[in-house]
Amino acid sequence: MGTNGHTITSIEQLEALYGQPSGPAVAKEIDYISDGYRKLIEAAPFVAIATGGPEGLDCSPKGDAAGFVRILDERTLALPDRPGNNRIDGFRNILRNPHIALLFLIPGVGETLRVNGRAEISIEPALMQSFAVNGKLPRSVLVVHVETIFFHCSKAIVRSKLWDEATKIERKSLPSTGTIIAEVSKGKLGGEDYDRAAPERIQKMLY
Repeated sequence: MGTNGHTITSIEQLEALYGQPSGPAVAKEIDYISDGYRKLIEAAPFVAIATGGPEGLDCSPKGDAAGFVRILDERTLALPDRPGNNRIDGFRNILRNPHIALLFLIPGVGETLRVNGRAEISIEPALMQSFAVNGKLPRSVLVVHVETIFFHCSKAIVRSKLWDEATKIERKSLPSTGTIIAEVSKGKLGGEDYDRAAPERIQKMLY
């Protein structure tokens, strides 16, 4: 990978290029959930979860009403796993390698929050019941033991204009999910019928 000596190949080269992080960049990283970080977690309706295992990496989106990621104590988080596509790539990874990373997003807020730690998959009855919605239990509960937590400043969100109304993309301007599935399956799945049934299908599978 890389040619002509223009590829960074060592930590020394990397640190020479970037230098050392600023004081605040280091000071904001702690090993427990502070009051400020608690408020960010409780306000977040969306989190991306990264895991790694023998087959490779996985990054999965999780979303629900704000506060769906529950703070059990200052070093422990829990989040329900709702119905999905049953690929369980991330869960397979966790069983072989418990290391996990979470990135929280809050609509309209520039700062993001990162959590690194170790995870386990729980089906403890009382915990499962506590996450029930309309009498429906999650498939399992992901319990995350926090090792480091820190926020990112808003530069990435500002540069991307992620929350700006003017940058919103009309969904119809992109291929539909049915079109994409039909393309990659060579017509065996997807298509217009898939798209027509999608809203009802999604609504039925939310919880």
